[in-house]
Amino acid sequence: MNDQIHGDEHGELGDAEYAEFMELAAQEGFEAEEVEGALGEAGHGPLPVLAVVGRPNVGKSTLVNRIIGRREAVVEDRPGVTRDRVTYEAEWAGRRFKLVDTGGWEQDVLGIDASVAAQAEYAIEAADAVVFVVDATVGATDTDEAVVKLLRRAGKPVVLCANKVDGPSSEADAAMLWSLGLGEPMPVSALHGRGTGDMLDEVLKALPEAPAQRFGTTVGGPRRIALIGRPNVGKSSLLNKVAGEERVVVNELAGTTRDPVDEMIELGGVTWKFVDTAGIRKRVHLQEGADYYASLRTAAAVEKAEVAVILIDASESISVQDQRIVTMAVEAGRAIVIAYNKWDTLDEERRYYLEREIETEFQQIAWAPRVNVSAQTGRHMEKLVPAIETALAGWETRVPTGRLNAFLGELVAAHPHPIRGGKQPRILFGTQAGTKPPRFVLFASGFIEAGYRRFVERRLREEFGFDGTPIHISVRVREKRGRKK
Repeated sequence: MNDQIHGDEHGELGDAEYAEFMELAAQEGFEAEEVEGALGEAGHGPLPVLAVVGRPNVGKSTLVNRIIGRREAVVEDRPGVTRDRVTYEAEWAGRRFKLVDTGGWEQDVLGIDASVAAQAEYAIEAADAVVFVVDATVGATDTDEAVVKLLRRAGKPVVLCANKVDGPSSEADAAMLWSLGLGEPMPVSALHGRGTGDMLDEVLKALPEAPAQRFGTTVGGPRRIALIGRPNVGKSSLLNKVAGEERVVVNELAGTTRDPVDEMIELGGVTWKFVDTAGIRKRVHLQEGADYYASLRTAAAVEKAEVAVILIDASESISVQDQRIVTMAVEAGRAIVIAYNKWDTLDEERRYYLEREIETEFQQIAWAPRVNVSAQTGRHMEKLVPAIETALAGWETRVPTGRLNAFLGELVAAHPHPIRGGKQPRILFGTQAGTKPPRFVLFASGFIEAGYRRFVERRLREEFGFDGTPIHISVRVREKRGRKK
């Protein structure tokens, strides 16, 4: 397959297709380096994952903001800060990776050690490497020692970040952290940026070029499915039902740490690996904490999976948390199936209102296959496998460059971009540089508005399918210079 042979060179374009494409780019006045850079960015496989762990108030979120180059992670001294996101994309020295941030939550009810351990465990599950942040001005605490034990057990590469080293006088504080036995402490001031470059150089050495599990390279290996959804939506019940036995213990304590349950289950004559995210339950006084742990756990499961089966409780209104989980799966670029659980409990009125809610709240994922199931009774479980297979097929679909450009030519001719400021930007040509999920690079004569990009995506779906998968479209605009002949 071309994507296996040429995946690192020029996305998923074979040699002949690549040569033809570069000729087209030269005719339209694009520099070769510019085009190759765009193909490289869009053609990457799944990105390696870096987890940032450590006890509260050591500066994890400040460090995350420093690495991603913008203030996005919430930084506050007050514990209990609930945030929508725990994963971000970052880049250093031309290499891109995903960042899992575990900052910002301390759960007093569980006790500090248990809450730090729970966060660290969930994040390490998803990670290819770990940055362990320690406050150099305080030194190694008992909680830090507990995290070190977790890291040793996980066996992932670790970069030790000695934070709050604001000047040469604090370097000695950092040196004291050799005692943790994790190698050289990297002295850093996340707040001022001091030493973060050297630390990121070490991170790149620890991160693999590509994640340990490249999708699709294991011939005949079971496909990986994450069952995700907010607490109490029925994930454990569904897993037990499809497995045909009680495999998952439903635990009432929020934030309990336990090994993730990855189950090999035969469905529809095929063996699938289900990455379970159940086991976090909500109590009112632990609500924010449980939500935060659920986000971390969900992020960890989604990173390990190819398909996200998102469970929604059909008997209740679609919540903000449901929407967050959908957004997380879409941003992670996974194939998606939406399963509406407890369908058998709905009366006609609730069904009517649910359909209206789906139209408004889930409009952005109208392309995702949908199944109405009951984890309790097993109703419509047989529809789950065809929906998963449809989503995977869409996720792996690739449109040849020639066919794509014929489609784009017709589209632009029939529906040109609106004129803005006296100019009419045009999509000149494009290619699909990657799959899993489908990633397109379009080259244009001017800025293409978000509304027109959405229109292009909608038409791509109508023409080529892409059921059950997000689509990434990036646009490169031609630099202002004389056209090359």
